[in-house]
Amino acid sequence: MLTLGSLVLGVSDMPRAVAFWTAALGYVPRDGLVEEDWTVLVPADGNGVQLALGFSESPVQEHPRVHLDLYAGDAADQAAEVERLLALGAQEVDWDLYPEDPDFVVLADPDGNRFCVIDIAHG
Repeated sequence: MLTLGSLVLGVSDMPRAVAFWTAALGYVPRDGLVEEDWTVLVPADGNGVQLALGFSESPVQEHPRVHLDLYAGDAADQAAEVERLLALGAQEVDWDLYPEDPDFVVLADPDGNRFCVIDIAHG
């Protein structure tokens, strides 16, 4: 049986991406290694899916086929996390596909990779 080992994001600035995602998720570089073209981040407590960052020159997709969903406990937690992530360097995305009453907020990391912050208590 296969298991999900890592999610991989393309990044154009490895130090910036490592700084953002370690602060955003509380992850750390696996074995303390940050390489110029490839870095794997792991949960500090060792439990959970890895986030791998690979150097890429490909342009960011406006409507990516794959993205990360980050879960917040409720609307207040979601709002606080969005503000924290913006302070870390995320950017708000003018998302044209929001439903009428969304449970998610679309942001982009400093490399432009889209991700969502989800209010898991929403209706």
